[in-house]
Amino acid sequence: MTAPAQPKKIVAPTVSQINAEFVTQLACKYWAPHIKKKSPFDIKVIEDIYEKEIVKSRFAIRKIMLLEFSQYLENYLWMNYSPEVSSKAYLMSICCMVNEKFRENVPAWEEVDLIRSQVQQLISLPMWMGLQPARLELELKKTPKLRKFWNLIKKNDEKMDPEAREQAYQERRFLSQLIQKFISVLKSVPLSDPVTMDKVHYCERFIELMIDLELLDMLKFYTGFEINDQTGNALTENEMTTIHYDRITSLQRAAFAHFPELYDFALSNVAEVDTRESLVKFFGPLSSNTLHQVASYLCLLPTLPKAEDTTFDKGFLLELLVSRHERRISQIQQLNQMPLYPTEKIIWDENIVPTEYYSGEGCLALPKLNLQFLTLHDYLLRNFNLFRLESTYEIRQDIEDSVSRMKPWLSEYGGVVFGGWARMAQPIVAFTVVEVAKPNIGENWPTRVRADVTINLNVRDHIKDEWEGLRKHDVCFLITVRPTKPYGTKFDRRRPFIEQVGLVYVRGCEIQGMLDDKGRVIEDGPEPRPSLRGESRTFRVFLDPNQYQQDMTNTIQNGAEDVYETFNVIMRRKPKENNFKAVLETIRNLMNTDCVVPDWLHDIILGYGDPSSAHYSKMPNQIATLDFNDTFLSIEHLKTSFPGHNVKVTVDDPALQIPPFRITFPVRSGKGKKRKDVDGEDEDTEEAKTLIVEPHVIPNRGPYPYNQPKRNTIQFTHTQIEAIRAGMQPGLTMVVGPPGTGKTDVAVQIISNIYHNFPEQRTLIVTHSNQALNQLFEKIMALDIDERHLLRLGHGEEELETEKDFSRYGRVNYVLARRIELLEEVKRLQKSLGVPGDASYTCETAGYFFLYQVMSRWEEYISKVKNKSNTMPDITEVSTFFPFHEYFANAPQPIFKGRSYEEDMEIAEGCFRHIKKIFTQLEEFRASELLRSGLDRSKYLLVKEAKIIAMTCTHAALKRHDLVKLGFKYDNILMEEAAQILEIETFIPLLLQNPQDGFSRLKRWIMIGDHHQLPPVIKNMAFQKYSNMEQSLFTRFVRVGVPTVDLDAQGRARASLCNLYNWRYKNLGNLPHVQLLPEFSTANAGLLYDFQLINVEDFQGVGESEPNPYFYQNLGEAEYVVALFMYMCLLGYPADKISILTTYNGQKHLIRDIINRRCGSNPLIGRPNKVTTVDRFQGQQNDYILLSLVRTRAVGHLRDVRRLVVAMSRARLGLYIFARVSLFQNCFELTPAFSQLTARPLHLHIIPTEPFPTSRKTLLQLPPAMVEESEEVQSQETELETEEEAMPAQADTVPDETTDASSSQETSASETETTPNQTGASSSPEATPADSEITGTGPVTVPAENNTTHDVTSIPRETK
Repeated sequence: MTAPAQPKKIVAPTVSQINAEFVTQLACKYWAPHIKKKSPFDIKVIEDIYEKEIVKSRFAIRKIMLLEFSQYLENYLWMNYSPEVSSKAYLMSICCMVNEKFRENVPAWEEVDLIRSQVQQLISLPMWMGLQPARLELELKKTPKLRKFWNLIKKNDEKMDPEAREQAYQERRFLSQLIQKFISVLKSVPLSDPVTMDKVHYCERFIELMIDLELLDMLKFYTGFEINDQTGNALTENEMTTIHYDRITSLQRAAFAHFPELYDFALSNVAEVDTRESLVKFFGPLSSNTLHQVASYLCLLPTLPKAEDTTFDKGFLLELLVSRHERRISQIQQLNQMPLYPTEKIIWDENIVPTEYYSGEGCLALPKLNLQFLTLHDYLLRNFNLFRLESTYEIRQDIEDSVSRMKPWLSEYGGVVFGGWARMAQPIVAFTVVEVAKPNIGENWPTRVRADVTINLNVRDHIKDEWEGLRKHDVCFLITVRPTKPYGTKFDRRRPFIEQVGLVYVRGCEIQGMLDDKGRVIEDGPEPRPSLRGESRTFRVFLDPNQYQQDMTNTIQNGAEDVYETFNVIMRRKPKENNFKAVLETIRNLMNTDCVVPDWLHDIILGYGDPSSAHYSKMPNQIATLDFNDTFLSIEHLKTSFPGHNVKVTVDDPALQIPPFRITFPVRSGKGKKRKDVDGEDEDTEEAKTLIVEPHVIPNRGPYPYNQPKRNTIQFTHTQIEAIRAGMQPGLTMVVGPPGTGKTDVAVQIISNIYHNFPEQRTLIVTHSNQALNQLFEKIMALDIDERHLLRLGHGEEELETEKDFSRYGRVNYVLARRIELLEEVKRLQKSLGVPGDASYTCETAGYFFLYQVMSRWEEYISKVKNKSNTMPDITEVSTFFPFHEYFANAPQPIFKGRSYEEDMEIAEGCFRHIKKIFTQLEEFRASELLRSGLDRSKYLLVKEAKIIAMTCTHAALKRHDLVKLGFKYDNILMEEAAQILEIETFIPLLLQNPQDGFSRLKRWIMIGDHHQLPPVIKNMAFQKYSNMEQSLFTRFVRVGVPTVDLDAQGRARASLCNLYNWRYKNLGNLPHVQLLPEFSTANAGLLYDFQLINVEDFQGVGESEPNPYFYQNLGEAEYVVALFMYMCLLGYPADKISILTTYNGQKHLIRDIINRRCGSNPLIGRPNKVTTVDRFQGQQNDYILLSLVRTRAVGHLRDVRRLVVAMSRARLGLYIFARVSLFQNCFELTPAFSQLTARPLHLHIIPTEPFPTSRKTLLQLPPAMVEESEEVQSQETELETEEEAMPAQADTVPDETTDASSSQETSASETETTPNQTGASSSPEATPADSEITGTGPVTVPAENNTTHDVTSIPRETK
């Protein structure tokens, strides 16, 4: 088994090659954006380019790339297009440019509605005109409703003038003529002789256009898909069987009545004749003419005229009849028998799992995810197949990495010897299958297969801990290698992997647990794990029963070797990337069950119907009055939050108009009127815009300070309030949250408001990452939510920066500890009341004590002090008769103020509420006394006690089966980072519970995300680009047209930095504090500008380098970035306030190496907060960002505007970008940001004598002319030319002396060391000051404060 050759990579032309091209010269004359005086539009230019550059080069990708990158489409073709100048060359040129944009994964245009309306004319009901009359009549007969529409179409056609009718007929026949053209091309392809690839490509593209699928097996499956062709309703298995029987019996009736040679077929029972073999046996002997007559009788072909022979091939006619009538293979049955772990046959099959490089050309045999799906079964099936293939690709990468690190070689004695080691893989010492359980009834595979794997962990302690930390359900891979290369052979990553290492088998397994000394599985739980002696560890694993059955069958029937006796390597994977098996199992389970999605969501998920139908304004169960609790800070805040509405407050006294507020909204009955009133005015009357606001007082909760409710302190904007309002109402709420707009604060307020408005409902919080979940949880705890109702599932709770543990076992411990605390309080209360006995022994005895002792005293007290008719209440009685004075002696005194009867009675009732809450909680905790194990207690908390349950989407997919089995229930889902979650991982959390009476109890679905930032990570380019797997459900909903609430005020970054990305959003502005707070109005010390684009030319003749495929590095930029970081630290900037970002992993490793060498161990400088990629830093922020864009040949993946938005929006106060300006400024997609960046000088402007922090104000208000002038007069400023790839980092430079940038205290370990290059970049010897003037310019001397001269070209050797 050898891996196929890698596809050829398309190399992007360099900037110099672009400039030398004829196309570039034309662009500079006619359409280049930077040219001020352009020549007028000339149609001949388009004709010439098409003929000489595109057609002559046979549509060469390189030529089309050049044209597209020069903005030919935007600035010449599209803007000058009109029907008058249209021609074949013009239209084909536009098609080529749009296809190139699609290949580059760049959006081509925004006029989606225009395109949809044009395409709809080609594919709606009138296209049935292409059907033969008999078939048309048959289809119309099936659906009477369609006949009415058809008659209407015919009437309208009669009213058209002949020319318009001919045009309409042409459009309607477009598809049928296209199909006929395809069939004629297909027939012209010879079966054996060589074929031109143009015909193959045409056929591929036609199939892709028609069905969006390239798999012929899938095409066959979809032609018989379980859906009603007219209504679009999903069909059940029984309905599909009925349709199949109807077809066969109608064929038998036709055969009996008209074809005597088919009597045997007509009289057989259906089960005998509906297989492919039996149909071929009956119909194969018939002549072509007879077959044609049978097909025409069934309205599949036109009637064959008498005395004429059919023009169709006999094979085609036979296939037509057989494929239509054969028994359908159940897709579900095939899925259930499919092993979920990939084997070596699938992992390295390029036809199934394409290589990582996909150019965007050609078709692939992959399913696609787009806007619409046929049914939920279709939706799940596509996601299942794609998720499986993407996981397989990642597994391939992990196996190749781990096994090649272990260096398996052939030993002298013919065995295997490992010359290296891998963190994620270990040699197997022993492997034994210990259990093969009997199959279930009706199945032929075992119910479970278990085995023991023994390894020797003679490794470092932290790696040993990782292996011992393998949890239940973690997936590992068992690998057999039989190397043929002798000891010491070098491994070459560029050559095929399998033949080098001799890989033979790969099988997956799932960890059950590690075995203890007595051979028992160590269970996960709150108890500490036992410590084991020695280094030998045995793990019990579950094998895949389907795969085991297939392997054993192959061994017994074909005499193949037993795979399970050959394994010699076990490989584990990172837990965060290893959830594929659980997700696949979950999808498969969903396909086997009747997955019930709420009715109000069903059509939206499939992409049909009214996209706004699930908006709260159209929901039939809209709630009129909502308690906004602490959302508003004042009545003024409330009024500004509802612009365009009249606010009526139920009380007139301004002193009483204080939060919390209940608001009654005007709710339209039904779905609202569609017609306007008689006067022509819309239905939005004065009444429809009036809000009734009722201030209310939260009942007193007790006399202790901790009884006071926590309150929100954020002044939400009106769009945030709209998002909160929508989230509280039933239905689907989509919130688009640009960077820094308070998405998390909105989410937390929605959760809090639902918790207080609907205390009986349970809310599920789902996020993409543990980090986002922890941020949410930390903010939830700051609000008025009882912590006993909070629960955090998954393993991320360890990172929660609080003293409290919200995990399942943490909550169990909390309940047990809280129970003891509360029983102590009961004991104190009992003592204060002088009641004998032991009421605080258990929760049960405490309950009796409350009922018989506490309640009786309270009722007696109420009867004494309650207002009696016609008598004035006595204030002193409230305090005198109060029975719990002694108990509340430790509360702030006096408890009763004596100012008014009402106030004192409210205080008394508050004290009783405090006591009652103790016993209410104890009643809830009774279950922990009855349930003895931690596991049972945790399950009870999950199912009964918790009201707010949080987990990651990964955990939801992993644990769906367990949650459903437990009877987990919830009413609301809130998803944070929804645009970063895979489509299927967003869908699964909707179905973590069993339906009630066939309906889902889900009432609200709130999704908060930002589709303008980066999508879910898909490592394989083919799945990402071709299959559109990176599209999240959030993004799809936005594309379909589901209404969104767009947050429009950011409070993270300076207004100037926000301008770099706010063009991507609707009306994104700034919160007031961005202009008012000192940190935003003060300049960045030592730097003239708050953001700058710094041009970096080649360093020692080299720009970008690629030591390994796709591992891009740029040494010049890396050195420059680190030098600026060191300079900032020496001025006094805290190192943890600076993060260094880059767009490629290779550059990230290079920068880390340089930091380790330059300043990592220097206490004066230290390390930046993070050195990572832009993609990894999404969702995070820092005050100062240094960004390296790396590329100098082609723009690369920064051309994805979403990546640009993330890169530009991470900084709060300062952003400094290092890049090849001539490359990036020409890219059309990046223009809005780069036009602002290039408006400032492209050399870094520094003020080395200005320490951090500074009082200097930003230059924001200065016009460009004044900025330039200020550069000349500012005496402390130094301009650092970017041609010298580094910077003197010492502010107080001594005259005529070159100092080391790392620090004056610490010198370099070796002056002659080469540039760090652990990651494979071509290292270069140190340059001496004499030859460091790369550009050939002389030293730049600038005035400094002490009139000394800075020679900034003499860069310190270590910085160089």
